[in-house]
Amino acid sequence: MNEIKCPKCGEVFTIDEASYASIVKQVRDDEFNAEIRNRELNYSREKESALRLAKAESDKILQEQISKKDSLIQELQSRLEQKDSERELAITKAVAQKDAQLGEKQIEISRLTSAIESSKNQYALQEKTIKEGFETQLRLRDEEIERLKDFKAKQSTKMVGESLEQFCYDEFNKIRMTAFPTAYFEKDNDARSGSKGDFIYRECDENGVEVISIMFEMKNEMETTATKHKNEDFFKELDKDRREKNCEYAVLVSLLEADSDYYNAGIVDVSYQYEKMYVVRPQCFIPIITLLRNASLNSLKYKQQMEVMRNQNIDITNFEASLNDFKNDFAYNVDQAHKRFDEAIKGIDDTMNKLQKIRDALTKSDDQLRRANNKVEAVSIKKLTKGNPTMAAKFDELKNS
Repeated sequence: MNEIKCPKCGEVFTIDEASYASIVKQVRDDEFNAEIRNRELNYSREKESALRLAKAESDKILQEQISKKDSLIQELQSRLEQKDSERELAITKAVAQKDAQLGEKQIEISRLTSAIESSKNQYALQEKTIKEGFETQLRLRDEEIERLKDFKAKQSTKMVGESLEQFCYDEFNKIRMTAFPTAYFEKDNDARSGSKGDFIYRECDENGVEVISIMFEMKNEMETTATKHKNEDFFKELDKDRREKNCEYAVLVSLLEADSDYYNAGIVDVSYQYEKMYVVRPQCFIPIITLLRNASLNSLKYKQQMEVMRNQNIDITNFEASLNDFKNDFAYNVDQAHKRFDEAIKGIDDTMNKLQKIRDALTKSDDQLRRANNKVEAVSIKKLTKGNPTMAAKFDELKNS
């Protein structure tokens, strides 16, 4: 792992090797482009300086040759004047030696002229050689610059030509097993709400507590597109998808507004418009995941404590629910028993009423029997024959016999 210190806030971030290499590559590319521009400028300056220096040296050499020639001519003129004086003093000898001296002078002049011409030709050849050398170096440098520009252009063309979504998916899969072995990163295929993002990233700890979740949206368009879109055109829909899919962050990976220095900074925080939303260039796709993931890992222990408290609250709630269920069941059983008790009491009351009726009936029957018994005891022959002379006569006869 590597540490990166923010030059503005001084906060130190820890990122993995892949993200660190990506950031170093981005910085190296910028430094490389700046180095190329500096070298082009320095080379142009060196070329102009060298040409001025070569021209100055050539002028200096030519001036020296001309000065030497002028000196030699003056010397020759002095010598001619001296010879004229000698000739005046010795006309006869001069006439005899005139042709020889004149021939020697002509030879000397021709030699000096040849030397001057040779010097001029040598300087011109040297100047031509230096110029050709610089032009060769310039041509090679221009070819190298064009090759690098063509290389970058081909890279951009390739990125535009292929799907940005596939590019990001491949970049993630390159380091999935090394940097994000337990993470979920797949296409968002749930469009039940009428819209969907491009990718969803989720990662949980060993206890199943969610560490981080990100909704990704990828946007790109060709340079020849007539109507140019802006990044902010997609913020509202992306925030809606984030909330519907219960994601913590929203990230727009965009190649739109390619000339914007604001978005070309790499990672742009637009949470002042929509909560927890970022806009990044494709080269910052992996770094934004790493930065958000590391920040979430730092707060993981608080999430774990909250999850423990939530589970405890769930346990308490379940206990209270079980207790309430027991109370309800017990109250139901008590109510049923009370109903059965009331029914039994009512049955006993009914039975007692029936027994009371039977008792009353038996009491009345006993009264009737007692009255009948009293009536039987009150019966006598006298009473029976009273008012019946026939039966009285019969009883009297029976009594007498």
